[in-house]
Amino acid sequence: MIVSGVKAPRAEKIAKKLEIHGDVRIDNYYWLNDKENPKVIAYLNAENDYYNEKTAHTKQFKDDLFEEMKARIKEDDESVPYKKNNYYYITRFKKGNQYPIYARKFETLEAEEEVMFDVNKLAEGYNYYKLSGLSISPNNKIASFGVDTTGGREYTLQFKNLETGEIYPEKIINTTGGSCWASDSKTIFYTKNNVSTLRSEKIFRHVLGTDPKADVEVFYEADETFNAFVYKTKSGKFIVIGSSSTVSTEYQILDANNPTGDFKVFQTRERDLEYEIAHFEDNFYILTNKDGATNFKIMKTSETNTSKENWIDLISHREDVLIEDISIFKQFLVVEERSNGLCQIRIRRWDGLEDFYLPFGEETYSAGVYYNPEFDTNIVRYGYNSMTTPSSVIDFNVDTKLKTIVKEQEVLGGNFDKCNYKSERLWATATDGTQIPMSIVYHKNTLLSENTALLLYGYGSYGITVDAGFSTTRLSLLDRGFIFAIAHIRGGEYLGRKWYENGKLLQKLNTFTDFIACANFLIDNKYTSSKHLYANGGSAGGLLMGAVINQRPDLFNGIIAAVPFVDVLTTMLDDSIPLTTGEYDEWGNPNEKEYYEYMKSYSPYDNVIQQNYPNILVTTGLYDSQVQYFEPAKWVAKLRELKTDSNLLLMHINMEAGHGGASGRFEALKEVARDYSFLIDLEVSL
Repeated sequence: MIVSGVKAPRAEKIAKKLEIHGDVRIDNYYWLNDKENPKVIAYLNAENDYYNEKTAHTKQFKDDLFEEMKARIKEDDESVPYKKNNYYYITRFKKGNQYPIYARKFETLEAEEEVMFDVNKLAEGYNYYKLSGLSISPNNKIASFGVDTTGGREYTLQFKNLETGEIYPEKIINTTGGSCWASDSKTIFYTKNNVSTLRSEKIFRHVLGTDPKADVEVFYEADETFNAFVYKTKSGKFIVIGSSSTVSTEYQILDANNPTGDFKVFQTRERDLEYEIAHFEDNFYILTNKDGATNFKIMKTSETNTSKENWIDLISHREDVLIEDISIFKQFLVVEERSNGLCQIRIRRWDGLEDFYLPFGEETYSAGVYYNPEFDTNIVRYGYNSMTTPSSVIDFNVDTKLKTIVKEQEVLGGNFDKCNYKSERLWATATDGTQIPMSIVYHKNTLLSENTALLLYGYGSYGITVDAGFSTTRLSLLDRGFIFAIAHIRGGEYLGRKWYENGKLLQKLNTFTDFIACANFLIDNKYTSSKHLYANGGSAGGLLMGAVINQRPDLFNGIIAAVPFVDVLTTMLDDSIPLTTGEYDEWGNPNEKEYYEYMKSYSPYDNVIQQNYPNILVTTGLYDSQVQYFEPAKWVAKLRELKTDSNLLLMHINMEAGHGGASGRFEALKEVARDYSFLIDLEVSL
């Protein structure tokens, strides 16, 4: 039963006038953007108290769900070892530990294990701890690594001597966490963020053992719509500085043996020219959309003549196949493609004698090339899973064509059998006649009817494709009779680059109407009904949730909006906060009237009206730097003011984390249990 009678918090209304293009908006909850204001913290704490009171009756169930999910995980687990520069590297977990242990073995897996980092020990005393960007020097003696203790994506770069165990005193603050080594094993390159916007904008050179204040700035990305990054090619020959925006890229290269030299521009940036580079022997291989290759093609050029007039086609553009990535080996090229929404792995020998695809047998699945740091090998390592098949890591021998499963995800805590679950792909018809794919999964004993509970998930932005993958936590829904569905809506790249282009900027509304079309299809075809239909999305998917329930609140019994980007106009008009300027090519620049008016037509916060809304759970983190806490807080406050129903409206704020939620593997499970208990409680209360 859902608790009633507890009074919901009400945020004070303080009118803030916002005016541009002759249009005036009054924002009564603008004041919530100041987390240094004690009144703001008090309001957030009141929302957490309200959440706790309204869900007190589910506390034991949440605990049971957590234990159920935890029991499926192999707590003593480790990754498949990979070999690089004479060492095998392994990531493992011990039973009861929240964080990983990073280890390595010299030359053979039978060698004595050397623990590089036990993150559990490093995290002691912190509510949030993330180690990222682990990079080993070419001489195998020093590790660089980044540490974030708030969840705000501000990493401190540090160094550890792997021979002595000493962590050096030098610390470099406000970095992205990653770095790459020059060949001398004493020079590193790293990226610094803008302090206020967190835009990665500067590349520095640091010499181990020197004061970071003396580090040399080797590149500054002046264009506020671009982000900068730095990495080393798989060949080890070049340090690469990249600059990227939504529609353009530029790279600069430097011989890794000459770290104090000058970087050379690979190909000067041009609007609507995107490219990525990989190096092998004396050539660069380029994945690019040059000359209108919407779905990208592969080209090559010599390492001495890198500008685009020297590029020659290697694999041509195809209208029906999106090329997503390439991996280079000594004897062959591996290409990751997507055709009709499904992943494909293509292997093409350099000598031209073979060009073939790996076979996959399921109707909807996910597959991708794993980390393959070695050039001279006949083994391609890749991952495979589906909505019914747990993840496997597979080694494919290109010579013998034999597959070896080197690791298969174990599902513990019961008698899991993939044969107990069914998965299929469905197609809904959008308002403009476009066919929208969905991947669904359910227990074979679940009766598909208008009384069946169904959770519909969506994202639909940035060209990010949500594949049909396996989840152990999702079994807690499926085993309770829920159907789970993914709507592969426009704004992602499930059906190619145009699928993305048709769900951004002035076509963004397609993302929302596609999701609504999927919901209508599921209802019309008796997979569920609006009484039993739920929806979930996070970040840009939280924007999706907000837009959809403004347009069609009647379709859903409940929604979960995680770290939702819901105050689109105000955020995109403020170029002093993270992400704004770099996303004009995704959402539009509202300083231009056409984009302002279009964004205003769907911005969830601006379109809350007096009407009934479904049951809603909103989650956020106080230290979220991507979608800051005040967006969902303002949205909830306005919903409380205007909604005309008595349905639940709950907000949970993690006061110690950021955009990604809790850092430990078990703490993250508790968040899933929180969300699932909300849905299941709604369903059993009907």
